[in-house]
Amino acid sequence: MKSVLVAAAVGLIVSILMTPLAIKAFRRQGFGQEIRDDGPESHLAKKGTPTMGGTVMVLATVLGYLVAHLFLINQEGRGVTATGLLLLFLLIGMGTVGFLDDYLKIRYRRSLGLNKTAKLVGQLVVGLTFAVLALIEDGADGTAVATTTVSFVRDIAPLTMPAFVFCAVAYLFIAGFSNAVNLTDGLDGLAAGCSAMVFASYVIISFWQFGHDCSSALAIEGCYTVRDPLDVTLIAASAMGACLGFLWWNTSPARIFMGDTGSLALGGLMAGLAIVTRTELLLVVLGGLFVAVTLSVVIQVAFFRATRRRVFRMAPLHHHFELAGWAENTVIVRFWLVTGMAVAFGLGLFYADWLSFAGL
Repeated sequence: MKSVLVAAAVGLIVSILMTPLAIKAFRRQGFGQEIRDDGPESHLAKKGTPTMGGTVMVLATVLGYLVAHLFLINQEGRGVTATGLLLLFLLIGMGTVGFLDDYLKIRYRRSLGLNKTAKLVGQLVVGLTFAVLALIEDGADGTAVATTTVSFVRDIAPLTMPAFVFCAVAYLFIAGFSNAVNLTDGLDGLAAGCSAMVFASYVIISFWQFGHDCSSALAIEGCYTVRDPLDVTLIAASAMGACLGFLWWNTSPARIFMGDTGSLALGGLMAGLAIVTRTELLLVVLGGLFVAVTLSVVIQVAFFRATRRRVFRMAPLHHHFELAGWAENTVIVRFWLVTGMAVAFGLGLFYADWLSFAGL
């Protein structure tokens, strides 16, 4: 438990102390945010705010994970694991794609960075690499980091996919959630606050799995067949701390934006955590707000192409409520509340599943 607290604390401290340094450095280099011309007019005042703050969040998460392992160095079987390294690869890989996107926006002074094809190719390389490596059996018991079985709160045995189908689905899942967080990152502190809550839920889920691991000597009915659950907890705790530390500077009025560097990295990590904890479909509940924001864009585009009319005043969803007259802070706090309720409901489903095995 101490290592989990250390991971969260280091992620928080590094993020909260290094972000102001990044603000000064990015402002000095002219790394300012470009604002969409077709967005709400109130957002034009945010033009020039330093961006790419996600670099600090990624660094804080990595350092939180590594420093936490210093407290496990003398404990047998508690070293850095394949699961932890794969999750860090996903975080850094998706963050790199986002960094290139942010850099091009700044370099050419436009609100669009990488074109759609280049971004999807970057996500494809990172996502498929993660999926393929996650299926390689490793460890003394030959357990792979991921399975090809569809999962909700645990694997659903009859729903097993061929390996190549799993890789395709994993890529779509990773790309989908990374883009979902990216779409949600449109108001000060919205994506960071919601992400912190989702990562907190995975701290609870993975630590519960660690305490009820089928490979332990005290395994009971309803235990979980997962790889390296404690290492997963350290990653989730570090990411949660990094989000909270960044939120200190990103809350309205934001002094820095996470940019695609942060949003793609955080969304990719969420998907990775769901895959390794065997809770892919549960993430749809936990990250319900991200799903709703993405669906608002899909619905808006599809309906407009079919009828030349709009369902929402503007998509993504948070801009619709802004144009409906809600103050920016009102939208942010209410969306945080929605995320909190979704996380509570998702954790309730996870716990109810365990209770069904315990006969309670």
